[in-house]
Amino acid sequence: MSVKKLLDERLEEVIIVISLAVMVLLIFYQIVSRSLLGNSLSWTEETARYIHIWQIWISASFAVRMRRHIKVEMFKDMLPRSMQKGVELLSLLLWFFLAVVLAYVGTQVVYNMYLSGQTSPAMRIPMWIGYSAVPVGGVLMSIRLIQQMVWVFKAPPEPPEPTRGDL
Repeated sequence: MSVKKLLDERLEEVIIVISLAVMVLLIFYQIVSRSLLGNSLSWTEETARYIHIWQIWISASFAVRMRRHIKVEMFKDMLPRSMQKGVELLSLLLWFFLAVVLAYVGTQVVYNMYLSGQTSPAMRIPMWIGYSAVPVGGVLMSIRLIQQMVWVFKAPPEPPEPTRGDL
């Protein structure tokens, strides 16, 4: 499998699976150390929390790629087939705008966090690392939404709706 194809088809999946495995191991280690050693490690809980935040934003991009986000299609389905593609494109454009704004504002927040030098309580890592999940997720969603828009245009035309005489 080529690197381009791997990045296009499996990027989010690989990140999600690896991060889930790391998170499970950290939480398991936390439970074992608390139960058997009587010593709870705060850094494992904090790390698992930041990993989970990253998983959420990467999974949002994955859901866009797989077309699994929740959306209301009742209005679109009530329209004639000739208009459905346009409504789909309009909704993708609006969503793309939101994702770009999310990435932009998220980047500003991360930059301000970077300038402030704030660190996490237990691990003392810079807080901007955890907050970077928002702009990264926004950028990945934007890329996937562009792909969705291209797919809307490349999709074969739908057959015309049957008229009363055809029924």
